[in-house]
Amino acid sequence: MTHEYRGKADIEQLKAVNDFFNGARFVSDIELWGKNDYWATPIEFLARDAGDCEDFSIAKYFTLKGMGMDVSKLRITYVKATLLNQAHMVLAYYPTPTSVPLILDNINKRIKPANERSDLRPIYSFNADNLWLARTRNEQLKAGKSDQLNLWRDLNARMAKELE
Repeated sequence: MTHEYRGKADIEQLKAVNDFFNGARFVSDIELWGKNDYWATPIEFLARDAGDCEDFSIAKYFTLKGMGMDVSKLRITYVKATLLNQAHMVLAYYPTPTSVPLILDNINKRIKPANERSDLRPIYSFNADNLWLARTRNEQLKAGKSDQLNLWRDLNARMAKELE
């Protein structure tokens, strides 16, 4: 898929990746990995064809990166899913740094602008480089580097070993 969609328009890449990964099963970390919180690598996610919301978002992020998408347009975003009253993770795509992002989600499988997702309240977001805290629904404050997140560091270390 990464070769087939490399060089295509961003929206085509987003739709292909979102549709592909949303075909996997949702399974909790405790059931799948025997841990309360585990961020699977894309290879682990594909091998099990299952994961939780973090795994869906991470697999989408790295697949889009592999297609050549500029990762500065992508942020893995930790939100509160208000209708479910629980923490959730989605992938946000920013066409420009100040635009309303499009949300790729495994619960609501249609790609929609964030301002049409009143069921999600952003908490923080990150990509390969940076970490942002949400001050309001529309305002984010750069809060440091993404390697401050232990689970992100662990995930990247496991991915590096997979490539050895």
